[in-house]
Amino acid sequence: MNVVLVVDDDAHILKLVSIHLRQAGYQVIQADCAEQALRQMDEQLPDLAIVDVMMPGMNGYELTKVISEDYDIPVLMLTAKGELEDKAQGFLAGTDDYVVKPFEPKELLFRVAAILRRYDKKNQMQFHVGEMTIDRNRFEVVIGTHTLMLPLKEFELLALLASRPNQVFTRTAIMEQIWGYDYEGDEQTLTTHIKRLRERMNKYTQYIAIKTVRGVGYKLEVQG
Repeated sequence: MNVVLVVDDDAHILKLVSIHLRQAGYQVIQADCAEQALRQMDEQLPDLAIVDVMMPGMNGYELTKVISEDYDIPVLMLTAKGELEDKAQGFLAGTDDYVVKPFEPKELLFRVAAILRRYDKKNQMQFHVGEMTIDRNRFEVVIGTHTLMLPLKEFELLALLASRPNQVFTRTAIMEQIWGYDYEGDEQTLTTHIKRLRERMNKYTQYIAIKTVRGVGYKLEVQG
């Protein structure tokens, strides 16, 4: 399930957008200002942020710049302004698309779906996470100047965690996606693979690490 962060100081718009996103099957995180949005992203990294332009304190353009530079997730801007210079300012800040209020909920959902398709790392053959590159065509992991040829399950496990950096994957979700719903083994298999991956990665980077979230699962933590 894709996670969408909605940032708007208008409670009505915040509620309206969130309702339609949830009905479309998205998990929604809400924030009524930029500062709260940044705190939310530090706790759970979303797949997409929907950001209102006109907010008190840090405005939408400033927040979009921070998100695109520091969090590497796409941004869809909401605004009541439709002038060309406002759109230009939004795209220069790093937004991926632009919806002008008032808008049709269906249009918003179409644009959200289109952006997520473009950014879906799970389906990309090659993508970058920090100093690491994962190449699904070659089944290679490159960290800095080092190329790792991992056993298939370790490669798939790392690629899954890296598809959503800093987001927690439950042990059950990982087992289902890597070993399948009908896997008859136990979760010790996952623990063993995580341990081996950590040992390999620790040799080459101190900025990317697999972290255990006690009682829940694992996440790939990226620093710098």
